[in-house]
Amino acid sequence: MCVFDAGVMNGQNVGLAEKEIKRQMGKAIHTHQMIHDGDHLLVAVSGGKDSLSLLWLLRERTVRIPIRYRITAVHVDPGFGTDSAARMTSFFSTHGFDSRVIKTRIGLQAHGPNNRENPCFLCSRMRRRLLFELAREIGCNRIAFGHHKDDVIETFFLNVFYGASISTMLPVQELFKGNLTVIRPFYLIDEDLIRRYANAMGWERIELGCPSAGSSKREEIKQMLQGLYRSNRKIKGNIFHALQNVNTDYLL
Repeated sequence: MCVFDAGVMNGQNVGLAEKEIKRQMGKAIHTHQMIHDGDHLLVAVSGGKDSLSLLWLLRERTVRIPIRYRITAVHVDPGFGTDSAARMTSFFSTHGFDSRVIKTRIGLQAHGPNNRENPCFLCSRMRRRLLFELAREIGCNRIAFGHHKDDVIETFFLNVFYGASISTMLPVQELFKGNLTVIRPFYLIDEDLIRRYANAMGWERIELGCPSAGSSKREEIKQMLQGLYRSNRKIKGNIFHALQNVNTDYLL
Protein backbone atom coordinates (compact mmCIF):
# COMPACT_ATOMS: atom_id res chain seq x y z
CA MET A 1 0.00 0.00 0.00
CA CYS A 2 1.09 3.55 -0.41
CA VAL A 3 1.28 6.98 1.10
CA PHE A 4 3.06 9.99 1.09
CA ASP A 5 4.06 13.46 0.38
CA ALA A 6 2.74 15.14 -2.74
CA GLY A 7 5.85 17.23 -3.10
CA VAL A 8 7.31 15.71 -6.26
CA MET A 9 4.87 15.32 -9.12
CA ASN A 10 4.76 15.38 -12.89
CA GLY A 11 2.34 18.20 -13.61
CA GLN A 12 1.24 16.99 -17.01
CA ASN A 13 0.65 13.40 -15.87
CA VAL A 14 -1.23 14.59 -12.79
CA GLY A 15 -3.35 16.89 -14.92
CA LEU A 16 -4.42 14.24 -17.44
CA ALA A 17 -5.17 11.55 -14.88
CA GLU A 18 -6.83 13.96 -12.46
CA LYS A 19 -9.10 15.39 -15.16
CA GLU A 20 -10.40 11.95 -16.15
CA ILE A 21 -10.82 10.77 -12.54
CA LYS A 22 -12.73 13.93 -11.68
CA ARG A 23 -14.99 13.45 -14.69
CA GLN A 24 -15.85 9.86 -13.85
CA MET A 25 -16.08 10.50 -10.11
CA GLY A 26 -18.41 13.43 -10.76
CA LYS A 27 -20.56 11.26 -13.02
CA ALA A 28 -20.83 8.58 -10.33
CA ILE A 29 -21.68 11.06 -7.57
CA HIS A 30 -24.27 12.88 -9.71
CA THR A 31 -25.91 9.75 -11.15
CA HIS A 32 -26.42 8.14 -7.75
CA GLN A 33 -26.80 11.34 -5.68
CA MET A 34 -24.01 10.12 -3.42
CA ILE A 35 -23.35 13.36 -1.54
CA HIS A 36 -25.76 16.04 -0.34
CA ASP A 37 -25.37 19.46 1.20
CA GLY A 38 -24.48 19.19 4.88
CA ASP A 39 -23.28 15.58 4.76
CA HIS A 40 -20.47 14.41 7.03
CA LEU A 41 -18.30 11.87 5.22
CA LEU A 42 -16.10 9.33 6.91
CA VAL A 43 -13.45 8.49 4.30
CA ALA A 44 -11.79 5.15 5.00
CA VAL A 45 -8.07 5.55 4.24
CA SER A 46 -5.95 2.43 4.27
CA GLY A 47 -2.94 4.35 2.97
CA GLY A 48 -3.22 2.79 -0.47
CA LYS A 49 -3.40 4.62 -3.76
CA ASP A 50 -7.17 4.26 -4.08
CA SER A 51 -8.29 5.57 -0.70
CA LEU A 52 -5.66 8.29 -0.60
CA SER A 53 -6.66 9.55 -4.06
CA LEU A 54 -10.32 9.50 -3.05
CA LEU A 55 -9.63 11.51 0.10
CA TRP A 56 -7.56 14.06 -1.81
CA LEU A 57 -10.07 14.53 -4.64
CA LEU A 58 -13.17 14.60 -2.45
CA ARG A 59 -11.70 17.56 -0.59
CA GLU A 60 -10.55 19.22 -3.81
CA ARG A 61 -14.09 18.85 -5.14
CA THR A 62 -15.51 21.09 -2.40
CA VAL A 63 -13.96 24.18 -4.00
CA ARG A 64 -15.77 23.58 -7.31
CA ILE A 65 -19.33 22.72 -6.28
CA PRO A 66 -22.16 24.72 -4.68
CA ILE A 67 -22.78 22.27 -1.81
CA ARG A 68 -20.72 21.84 1.33
CA TYR A 69 -19.85 18.65 3.19
CA ARG A 70 -17.45 17.69 5.96
CA ILE A 71 -14.74 15.05 5.68
CA THR A 72 -13.17 13.00 8.46
CA ALA A 73 -10.36 10.72 7.29
CA VAL A 74 -10.02 7.48 9.23
CA HIS A 75 -7.10 5.04 9.16
CA VAL A 76 -7.35 1.68 10.88
CA ASP A 77 -3.97 0.18 11.76
CA PRO A 78 -4.49 -3.62 11.54
CA GLY A 79 -1.71 -4.27 14.05
CA PHE A 80 0.98 -6.01 12.02
CA GLY A 81 3.73 -3.91 13.60
CA THR A 82 4.45 -1.41 10.83
CA ASP A 83 4.53 2.37 11.19
CA SER A 84 1.35 3.00 9.17
CA ALA A 85 -0.41 4.72 12.07
CA ALA A 86 2.42 7.21 12.61
CA ARG A 87 2.81 7.92 8.91
CA MET A 88 -0.89 8.40 8.30
CA THR A 89 -1.10 10.68 11.35
CA SER A 90 1.70 12.75 9.85
CA PHE A 91 0.05 12.85 6.43
CA PHE A 92 -3.32 13.95 7.77
CA SER A 93 -1.73 16.61 9.97
CA THR A 94 0.58 17.93 7.25
CA HIS A 95 -2.25 18.36 4.77
CA GLY A 96 -4.86 19.65 7.19
CA PHE A 97 -7.35 16.78 7.24
CA ASP A 98 -9.69 16.24 10.15
CA SER A 99 -8.81 12.66 11.04
CA ARG A 100 -8.85 9.68 13.34
CA VAL A 101 -6.16 6.97 13.48
CA ILE A 102 -7.15 3.80 15.27
CA LYS A 103 -4.67 1.16 16.39
CA THR A 104 -6.09 -2.36 16.52
CA ARG A 105 -5.14 -6.03 16.50
CA ILE A 106 -7.73 -6.87 13.85
CA GLY A 107 -5.20 -8.19 11.36
CA LEU A 108 -3.58 -10.49 13.89
CA GLN A 109 -6.94 -11.83 15.02
CA ALA A 110 -8.06 -12.46 11.44
CA HIS A 111 -4.85 -14.36 10.70
CA GLY A 112 -5.09 -16.46 13.85
CA PRO A 113 -4.79 -20.25 13.86
CA ASN A 114 -8.58 -20.72 13.84
CA ASN A 115 -9.11 -18.70 10.66
CA ARG A 116 -6.48 -19.79 8.15
CA GLU A 117 -8.91 -20.36 5.27
CA ASN A 118 -10.16 -16.80 4.74
CA PRO A 119 -8.40 -14.20 6.90
CA CYS A 120 -9.10 -11.36 4.44
CA PHE A 121 -12.86 -11.74 4.77
CA LEU A 122 -12.76 -11.63 8.57
CA CYS A 123 -10.28 -8.73 8.65
CA SER A 124 -12.46 -6.71 6.27
CA ARG A 125 -15.62 -7.43 8.24
CA MET A 126 -14.01 -6.44 11.55
CA ARG A 127 -12.57 -3.22 10.14
CA ARG A 128 -15.91 -2.32 8.60
CA ARG A 129 -17.74 -2.89 11.89
CA LEU A 130 -15.26 -0.58 13.61
CA LEU A 131 -15.84 2.11 10.96
CA PHE A 132 -19.61 1.82 11.35
CA GLU A 133 -19.30 2.28 15.10
CA LEU A 134 -16.99 5.28 14.72
CA ALA A 135 -19.27 6.89 12.13
CA ARG A 136 -22.14 6.74 14.60
CA GLU A 137 -19.92 8.10 17.38
CA ILE A 138 -18.69 11.17 15.47
CA GLY A 139 -21.91 11.87 13.55
CA CYS A 140 -20.99 10.77 10.04
CA ASN A 141 -23.96 9.83 7.87
CA ARG A 142 -21.88 8.50 4.96
CA ILE A 143 -18.81 6.30 4.61
CA ALA A 144 -16.76 6.63 1.42
CA PHE A 145 -14.62 3.74 0.23
CA GLY A 146 -12.03 3.88 -2.55
CA HIS A 147 -13.27 0.79 -4.39
CA HIS A 148 -12.87 1.10 -8.16
CA LYS A 149 -14.13 -0.69 -11.27
CA ASP A 150 -11.59 -3.52 -10.93
CA ASP A 151 -12.70 -4.11 -7.33
CA VAL A 152 -16.33 -4.38 -8.46
CA ILE A 153 -15.46 -6.97 -11.13
CA GLU A 154 -13.11 -8.96 -8.87
CA THR A 155 -15.69 -9.04 -6.08
CA PHE A 156 -18.25 -10.52 -8.47
CA PHE A 157 -15.92 -13.42 -9.31
CA LEU A 158 -14.90 -13.86 -5.68
CA ASN A 159 -18.55 -14.20 -4.71
CA VAL A 160 -19.25 -16.65 -7.53
CA PHE A 161 -16.17 -18.83 -6.96
CA TYR A 162 -15.95 -18.76 -3.17
CA GLY A 163 -19.32 -17.47 -1.94
CA ALA A 164 -21.67 -19.33 -4.30
CA SER A 165 -23.60 -16.12 -4.95
CA ILE A 166 -24.08 -13.74 -7.86
CA SER A 167 -23.42 -10.34 -6.31
CA THR A 168 -20.89 -7.53 -6.09
CA MET A 169 -20.29 -4.11 -4.51
CA LEU A 170 -22.93 -1.42 -4.94
CA PRO A 171 -22.18 2.24 -5.79
CA VAL A 172 -24.53 3.27 -2.96
CA GLN A 173 -25.77 1.09 -0.13
CA GLU A 174 -28.05 2.23 2.69
CA LEU A 175 -27.54 0.55 6.06
CA PHE A 176 -29.22 0.59 9.45
CA LYS A 177 -32.59 1.77 8.10
CA GLY A 178 -30.96 4.58 6.14
CA ASN A 179 -29.04 6.08 9.05
CA LEU A 180 -25.73 5.30 7.36
CA THR A 181 -24.93 5.14 3.65
CA VAL A 182 -21.87 3.57 2.04
CA ILE A 183 -20.73 5.29 -1.16
CA ARG A 184 -18.10 4.32 -3.74
CA PRO A 185 -17.36 7.39 -5.90
CA PHE A 186 -14.58 5.54 -7.81
CA TYR A 187 -16.69 2.59 -8.95
CA LEU A 188 -16.55 3.68 -12.63
CA ILE A 189 -12.78 4.23 -12.64
CA ASP A 190 -10.10 1.78 -13.81
CA GLU A 191 -7.48 0.91 -11.22
CA ASP A 192 -4.69 1.75 -13.67
CA LEU A 193 -5.88 5.35 -13.97
CA ILE A 194 -5.82 5.77 -10.20
CA ARG A 195 -2.37 4.18 -10.09
CA ARG A 196 -1.07 6.67 -12.66
CA TYR A 197 -2.52 9.57 -10.70
CA ALA A 198 -1.06 8.40 -7.38
CA ASN A 199 2.35 7.77 -8.95
CA ALA A 200 2.36 11.20 -10.56
CA MET A 201 1.52 12.74 -7.19
CA GLY A 202 4.69 11.18 -5.77
CA TRP A 203 3.08 9.28 -2.89
CA GLU A 204 5.55 6.76 -1.48
CA ARG A 205 4.79 3.13 -0.70
CA ILE A 206 4.34 1.91 2.83
CA GLU A 207 3.57 -1.61 3.94
CA LEU A 208 0.87 -2.62 6.39
CA GLY A 209 2.69 -5.90 6.91
CA CYS A 210 -0.24 -8.13 5.96
CA PRO A 211 0.99 -11.73 5.51
CA SER A 212 -1.73 -12.35 2.91
CA ALA A 213 -0.63 -9.50 0.65
CA GLY A 214 0.03 -10.80 -2.83
CA SER A 215 -1.33 -14.28 -2.11
CA SER A 216 -5.01 -13.71 -1.33
CA LYS A 217 -8.02 -15.09 -3.18
CA ARG A 218 -8.59 -11.61 -4.58
CA GLU A 219 -5.06 -11.59 -5.98
CA GLU A 220 -5.72 -14.94 -7.68
CA ILE A 221 -8.85 -13.50 -9.29
CA LYS A 222 -6.95 -10.36 -10.33
CA GLN A 223 -4.25 -12.42 -12.07
CA MET A 224 -6.86 -14.55 -13.83
CA LEU A 225 -8.65 -11.47 -15.12
CA GLN A 226 -5.46 -9.75 -16.23
CA GLY A 227 -4.74 -12.73 -18.47
CA LEU A 228 -8.19 -12.44 -20.02
CA TYR A 229 -7.85 -8.69 -20.49
CA ARG A 230 -4.57 -9.15 -22.33
CA SER A 231 -6.22 -11.60 -24.71
CA ASN A 232 -9.07 -9.22 -25.61
CA ARG A 233 -9.30 -5.60 -24.52
CA LYS A 234 -13.11 -5.62 -24.71
CA ILE A 235 -13.52 -8.26 -21.99
CA LYS A 236 -13.21 -5.92 -19.01
CA GLY A 237 -15.83 -3.53 -20.33
CA ASN A 238 -18.13 -6.38 -21.27
CA ILE A 239 -17.97 -7.84 -17.75
CA PHE A 240 -18.66 -4.47 -16.14
CA HIS A 241 -21.62 -3.78 -18.42
CA ALA A 242 -22.94 -7.32 -17.84
CA LEU A 243 -23.19 -6.51 -14.12
CA GLN A 244 -25.67 -3.78 -15.09
CA ASN A 245 -27.52 -5.92 -17.63
CA VAL A 246 -28.69 -8.96 -15.67
CA ASN A 247 -31.38 -11.10 -17.27
CA THR A 248 -32.94 -12.93 -14.34
CA ASP A 249 -35.18 -14.92 -16.69
CA TYR A 250 -32.12 -16.93 -17.64
CA LEU A 251 -30.82 -17.62 -14.15
CA LEU A 252 -31.71 -20.70 -12.19
